Amino acid sequence: MRIFYMGNNWLGWKVLEWLDGQGEEIVGLSVHPSPKQKYGDQILSTADLPDERVFDAESLEDEEVLDRIRKLEPNIGVSILFDYILKPPFLRLFEEEVINLHPAYLPYNRGQYPNVWSIVEGTPAGTTLHYIDPEIDTGDIIARKGVDVEPVDTGESLYKKLERASLELFKNTWPAISSGRVSRVEQRKEEGTYHRSDDVEQIDEIDLDESYKARDLINILRARTFPPHESAYFEQDGRRVYVRVNLEYNNNG
Repeated sequence: MRIFYMGNNWLGWKVLEWLDGQGEEIVGLSVHPSPKQKYGDQILSTADLPDERVFDAESLEDEEVLDRIRKLEPNIGVSILFDYILKPPFLRLFEEEVINLHPAYLPYNRGQYPNVWSIVEGTPAGTTLHYIDPEIDTGDIIARKGVDVEPVDTGESLYKKLERASLELFKNTWPAISSGRVSRVEQRKEEGTYHRSDDVEQIDEIDLDESYKARDLINILRARTFPPHESAYFEQDGRRVYVRVNLEYNNNG
C-alpha cells in the first residue's frame, strides 16, 4: 500500500508508528496547523518525510495541493482523529478510497465527543473503522469494537479506553485492508446519533434551581470530567464554578 496519512493526537501518532513498523510506505502526510496539533512533533518525526510531502490540513481543497498529492500516487488514504471534512475531489484521488478510525460505535455518536455522549445518552460506546464518504462518519463500516462503560468511568477514562480499543482494532483489521480482503457494511444511519462540538454547551451549565434525576446529573458531571478541559459548571454571584467528580468502586465487597 502507498499510504497518504492524515493524523492528530496520541492515537494518530501510534497508528502511524505501527504502520511504519510494519514496513508500510507512507508517501505523504497531512497534519493540523500548529495551534491545533497534538503530538504533531511525534507524528512528523515518525513519518520522516521531506517538507514537500507534508501538507497543512487546511490546504486539502486547493487544486495545486491536490495535484501534488496525485503525483505521489497514493492508493489509500488513512485518517486518524483528523478534524477536517474531506471533500469529494480529495477522496477521488485514491483507488482504495480513504478509511477513517472513529472512536465511536457507529452509527451512534457520529461527530464530536463520543466519549461524552455515550455516558450522557447511554448509547453504545466503541470504535469503528469505516470508509469516508462526503458526509460525516456515515461511510460503510469495515469493523467495529465495543467498549464497556462502567459506572466509575469519566469522560477522561472512557476516552482512554476508546484510544486503546481503536489502536487494537486498527492493528487487527489492517491486514485484511492491505490484502484487499476487507468487507464493508452499509451504516443504518436512521438508528444513529450525531453531535457537533458545541452541543456540550447544552449540558454544561447546571441550573441550581432546577430539578434533575440523580442519574442524569451524575452522568453529566462524570462525562464532562476530563482535566484540564473545562467541565460542567454552575454560576454563583456572577462567577462560574466548575465541577469535576471522582468515582471509585467499594473495594471492601
